[in-house]
Amino acid sequence: MTEKITRVFDCIEYQNSNYPQKEALVYKEKGKWISYSSEEFIKIANQVSSALLTLGIKPNDKIAIIVPVNQPKWHFLDIGILQIGAQNVPLYATLSEKDYEYVLNHSDSKYCFIAGDDIYEKVNAVKSKTQLKEVYRIDENSKIGWNSFLELGKNKNFISKIGEIKNSISPQNIATIIYTSGTTGTPKGVMLSHENIVQNVKVTADRLDLVGPGKRTISYLPVSHVFERVSGYYCQMMGISIFFAESIELLGDNIREVKPNMIAVVPRLLEKIFDKIVDKGSKLSGVKKKLFFWALKLGEQYEPYHKNGFWYHFQLNIARKLIFGKWQEALGNNLEFMVSGSAPLQPRLIRVFTAAGIPVYEGYGMTESSPGATLNDLRHNGLKIGTVGKPLKGIEIKIADDGEILMKGHCVMQGYYKRDDLTSETIKNGYLHSGDIGEIDSEGFLKITDRKKEIFKTSGGKYIAPQVMENKFKESRIIEQIMVVGENEKMPAAFIVPEFEALKIWCKLHNISYTSNEEMSQHTKVLEKFQNEINHYNEQFAPYERVKKFAVMKEPWSIDGGELTATLKLKRKPVMDKYQHLYKEIYN
Repeated sequence: MTEKITRVFDCIEYQNSNYPQKEALVYKEKGKWISYSSEEFIKIANQVSSALLTLGIKPNDKIAIIVPVNQPKWHFLDIGILQIGAQNVPLYATLSEKDYEYVLNHSDSKYCFIAGDDIYEKVNAVKSKTQLKEVYRIDENSKIGWNSFLELGKNKNFISKIGEIKNSISPQNIATIIYTSGTTGTPKGVMLSHENIVQNVKVTADRLDLVGPGKRTISYLPVSHVFERVSGYYCQMMGISIFFAESIELLGDNIREVKPNMIAVVPRLLEKIFDKIVDKGSKLSGVKKKLFFWALKLGEQYEPYHKNGFWYHFQLNIARKLIFGKWQEALGNNLEFMVSGSAPLQPRLIRVFTAAGIPVYEGYGMTESSPGATLNDLRHNGLKIGTVGKPLKGIEIKIADDGEILMKGHCVMQGYYKRDDLTSETIKNGYLHSGDIGEIDSEGFLKITDRKKEIFKTSGGKYIAPQVMENKFKESRIIEQIMVVGENEKMPAAFIVPEFEALKIWCKLHNISYTSNEEMSQHTKVLEKFQNEINHYNEQFAPYERVKKFAVMKEPWSIDGGELTATLKLKRKPVMDKYQHLYKEIYN
C-alpha cells in the first residue's frame, strides 16, 4: 500500500486513510497535553497552503523556518509548503546573525517563520539585507503572527488549486534545502527531492517495522536536522503519535509521562542518560550498590543472539528483574528500541542498554544521503555491535582505495544549491563521497573508523584517528568530552572536559572539598585522577597513539559556546581556535 506514497506530503495523507490518529501531533501547554488528529493536521496544513498562495508563493519558492523548540506548527508549515511545490529551508535556532543573513540570502528565501524573541531580533536585524518580504512570528498573535497569517487564506477557496498543484508535483522535484550545520567552513545547501526522503522513510520502515496506532515517540532533537525530520515522516507514515518535549531539560520528565515506544537519539544524549544512571547507582550503598555494578558489568559483556551462553542469560534475567527494570521504568517502560545517529556511539552503551532490554540500533548516514544509508536491527541477525549495520534496501556502499565510504542509490542528494563545483567534487560517477573512513566486514556490516578530514599525522609520520580514541576515552565516568590533537607534533595530546557531576561525586568520596568547576578542574588530586584515567585507556592504543599530555577545561562545551553543533557534535576548528593558548602550552 505504501507504493501510493511518492511525495513527502503523502505520508500524512496515508496515515489519515489507514491509521487515523486522534493524537497525531501532541504538545504541552500550561501543564496540559494538547493533541491534533490526523484530520486536523491536514486541515491546518491546507490553511497554510492557502495563506501562502494568497501571498503569491509559487512552486520552487523558498520558505525558511526557525524554531527553538519542536512543535506542531513546524509540521503544519512544512506540509503546507511542500504540497504547493515550494521548498522548506529549515534553519537552526542557534545560528548567528551573520549565518542567518548568509543562508537567507543564499537560499533566496521569500518568507521566514520564526519563534522566540532572540531569533526574532537576529532575523529582524538582517532582514533589510535579504530579499525577505516578511517575517512571521508563529508564537505571537500580532499583525504578523500565526493567526493573522492563517487568516490570509481563509476567505479564498484554494482547496481545488492545492489539489491541482499536488497532482503536478513529481517525486523528483526538490522538497527541501537543508543547510548543513557543519563542523567547519561555510554552510552548504543540500537539495533533497521528495523521492530522496520518501524512499529513505520506506526502507527504514522496512528495517524497523514499528507500526501504529497506539505507538508513540517523543520529538526533541532539532527538527531542522534531517535525522529528526525524517523520523517525523516515518511516524506520519506508520501511524505513530509524535509528542513534543517541552525542552531538553524536561526531556526525562516528558519521557516518563509520554511512555514512548521509540526514540531517535544522538550519542551525547545517550551518554548523559547513562552517566545519570551510573551516578545514581554510585550513591547507593551496601548490597544494592554491589548488585547495581554487578548488573552493569554483566551488561558490558552483552552479545546479541544468545552468544554468551545459558549461564550468562540466566544471570541477565536476574539483573533485568532487580536492576534494569528500573532503567526501563525511568524511560517510560514501553521503549521497544532507540535509534542512534548523527555521530559514532560507544559500543559499550549499545551493549549495556540492549542488555537492559532497551535495544539501541545504530545507523549511519549524512544530510547528503537523506539521511540513512545503513542501520542495525535485531531481526534476521541484523545487529552487530561495533558496526553501523548493513546497507538499507536500494543503497550500495563500497570502500574507495583510500578507505573512504562511497554511497550510491536513491539516498544520494540532488546536489548543493548554487554550488555545482562542490557537487561535482562530492558526487562522482553516481557515488556520494562521504568524507568518512570505514570498512565492510565479511558479513556485510559497515564499520566507521574516522572522518577522512580529521585523521592527522604526527611529526614522526604516524597516522592518528582521533574519533576512535575519543570514544574510548569517553568511557571514563569523569570525561564528558575530549578532543585529541597533535597534527604535525611529536605526540598526541588532548583537551578534556570533565563530567562535572561525576567529578563532584569522586571528590566527595575522596574527601576533597568541592569549590567550583574552575578550581576543581585544576586541583592537583583531580589532575592526578585524570592522568590515571588517560593512562588506563592509553593501554588500548599503540605507543605512537597514546595521549602524552592534556589540558582540562574549566567549563563544559556547548552549542552556545560554539564548541558543539546543534546535534552535539564536536566543532574541531572552533575548539582549536578557542584553546590555541592551551595548545601552545602543551607543545612548548
